[in-house]
Amino acid sequence: MDLRTGKVWMVRGTGMALALSLAACATQVPVEAQHQSRVAQNTAPSTSAAMNAADAKFAAFIRDFRATAIAAGIRPDIYDRSMAGIARNASVERANTSQPEFVKPVWSYLDSAVSDDRVSMGQQMEATYPGMLSGLESRYGVSKDILVAIWGMESNYGRQMGGYNMFEALATLAYDGPRQEFARRELIAALKMEQEEGLSPKQMTSSWAGAFGQTQFEPTAFASHAVDGDGDGKRDLWHSPADALASSAVLLKNAGWTTGAPCYVEVTLPAGFAYEQADADTTKPVSDWKALGVKRANGAGLPVGAGNAAIYLPAGARGPAFMAFDNFRTVLKYNNAASYALAVCYLADRLHGGAPIMASWPRDEQPLTSDQRTQFQTALQALGYDVGAIDGVLGRKTRNALRQYQKAHGLAADGFPTMEMLGRLNAELKSR
Repeated sequence: MDLRTGKVWMVRGTGMALALSLAACATQVPVEAQHQSRVAQNTAPSTSAAMNAADAKFAAFIRDFRATAIAAGIRPDIYDRSMAGIARNASVERANTSQPEFVKPVWSYLDSAVSDDRVSMGQQMEATYPGMLSGLESRYGVSKDILVAIWGMESNYGRQMGGYNMFEALATLAYDGPRQEFARRELIAALKMEQEEGLSPKQMTSSWAGAFGQTQFEPTAFASHAVDGDGDGKRDLWHSPADALASSAVLLKNAGWTTGAPCYVEVTLPAGFAYEQADADTTKPVSDWKALGVKRANGAGLPVGAGNAAIYLPAGARGPAFMAFDNFRTVLKYNNAASYALAVCYLADRLHGGAPIMASWPRDEQPLTSDQRTQFQTALQALGYDVGAIDGVLGRKTRNALRQYQKAHGLAADGFPTMEMLGRLNAELKSR
């Protein structure tokens, strides 16, 4: 779970989209492989001045940050033992700065995130912990299916929690790079967690971004939301499913979870639907959507009294359509990616006995490469549409620009970038 570096509907706080935030789930790198990487890094003769400079910068950060940590209430001995023996972690640095060549299509993501095996295992977890889960649901008002779905998504039910040294990972992010502010805040929170909970730093493993435990909390989230779910006087998110799931329930409750309300329902859209209305910022009462001809895909009635909803098209006009409610947005507070929220809500629905998504995905669509995403932005900009920074990240501004282009050309204004649309943009540029 990455509460600060992921995406909201698309890019932090912005419109609905396809982009995934897979790094938020625990990234598995064998501890031994990490150790070997560090040994090689620390012992191999270096002929790179840049590497030497980076090592010096990292060492200076560790030295200087000590005063910052102590001023924040960290005992000197806690800081010193946590930082003993750590080094720049090359795999963390790569993950921190790399941009994927391909963005995984949402249907491929869901194929693995909500696989039959994950559904079956989740149902086994519900059968294994019925009393604990029912108790959490009663105490916090958060659906037990949602809690188990988060458990499955974040760590495959406690089987994949990440094998990085938390302090090495966070210090690597904190000394340099685009996540310095985030990582320094999390590093202080991790030190406080160690100090207050009586933890050993060697046992505090995490993902490359510092998320940890069975439901992948950030250290600051631990400080704000973690609770003792099993009554043993400790808050152990690594070893206690009750502690991990209770803490997730508290986070969702604090984020505004509405007891008994839906996350989403799959819908069908009428012919001639104005696709520019399928946007995170366009919310309407269910009755208004119904009046526009939106229907539930399975033929049942739309939820009554569920509050306002938005229409979410994760794969554009050719793919399934969903009516997303406030609880969908609440799941985004856990991990800020619309695809993640869809996967959690979908997995929870399957755990409860719900059917697979009914509409077909446009599986013939090929994902755009990093270069093609940049070309997409460049072409729109050249045609007079404001895409913001040309960075290969198809965020809200780019998608709004695409909607404007589509609407001006009589196309379904779904804001969904495709190879066909890129070809259309390039052809128009060449014809000028």
